[in-house]
Amino acid sequence: MKASVLLKSSLLTSLFIISSCATTEYSMDTAKNDYSNLEAGRMYTVKMRDGSETKKILFRNIEGDNIIGTEGKKDSTVVTIPKANVAAVKDNRKAKTVIGASIIGAAGVAALVISASRADN
Repeated sequence: MKASVLLKSSLLTSLFIISSCATTEYSMDTAKNDYSNLEAGRMYTVKMRDGSETKKILFRNIEGDNIIGTEGKKDSTVVTIPKANVAAVKDNRKAKTVIGASIIGAAGVAALVISASRADN
């Protein structure tokens, strides 16, 4: 009985871990998105086409062919990134919510395993 409970709990835990890798990605591909879904005042991770360092910006707006933002919530340095240089923009806030839910779910699975192992004794 212990093996089946451990097997089920490990399967559930692996499902939680796999689901925690979710992010929303916006790209210039017009079939997918044209950056119109970006929300002002939210932090995004911008991946560059040329392979240079990714940037975390607080998005402000789009002006013509540029994405405008600041380097952080407290830093007021304005960042202007041409859309042509952007490979992808990722919204990591949704991933943090899924990670939190996964941790809570893993704690629940651990509680089930502990209670099942005590019931067998």
